[in-house]
Amino acid sequence: MPDPSVVIRPARLEDGEHVWPLAKAFATSFTPERSAFDATWKQLVDVPDTLLLVAETAEGAIVGYLLGNSHLTFLANGPVAWVEEVMVDENQRQSGIGRLLMEQAERWAESTGAAYLALASRRAGPFYLALGYEDSAVFYKKTLT
Repeated sequence: MPDPSVVIRPARLEDGEHVWPLAKAFATSFTPERSAFDATWKQLVDVPDTLLLVAETAEGAIVGYLLGNSHLTFLANGPVAWVEEVMVDENQRQSGIGRLLMEQAERWAESTGAAYLALASRRAGPFYLALGYEDSAVFYKKTLT
């Protein structure tokens, strides 16, 4: 059962300082740069069709975040939602925070009229399967320089 003192809420501009260490630890394919993070953070807070959530403890510590978006498609006859990043502090994992973040993302996706919510994950497959997600496709990427 998730810690009831953890609140999932929309991110605010001032949360960026606390999300930065989590975002830096999340990356495996790229090396995040602080200046790029700061510029992107400022652009993503309060952008339509973008979901940016933080998990905050009663003490005010940010212990997780989720970044998602919604966009139109032909294949689903309208919008779909995609979770780009979900990260929970290493010391807080398996406490239900990831589940809370994903549940809030699901509610948001439904509110946008999305046909589905999807994400790519190489490290947390069993977690998403336990939440009712299904292995649906292989994810391909090409790094562009």
